[in-house]
Amino acid sequence: MLKKLDKIENKIKKIKQELQTIGEMRPGSLTLQYQKPKEKKGPFYQISYTHHMKSRTQHVRPEFVKELQEQIKNYKQFKELMTEWVDLAIEHSILKIEIAKSEAKKVS
Repeated sequence: MLKKLDKIENKIKKIKQELQTIGEMRPGSLTLQYQKPKEKKGPFYQISYTHHMKSRTQHVRPEFVKELQEQIKNYKQFKELMTEWVDLAIEHSILKIEIAKSEAKKVS
């Protein structure tokens, strides 16, 4: 069990290091819309996201599309790493409790 605990701690350290490398980020999805969808005329980009329980949509100029795509990608990576960290933290906590219980049994 102690080896497994060390393994989890190392994974968490690795996640923390990866989190430090993430650059600018922004939630949402970027889509191409049309002013006249049936004719596919008047294309424009927009970003849609929810933050603080409020849904927002903003128009995006073409020159900022690449930058926003990178920010959205970074945000998704951040969310994945945080989810993995929480999963590992839960597993870590459970293992520590099990180890403490088995140590207490040995003493009594």
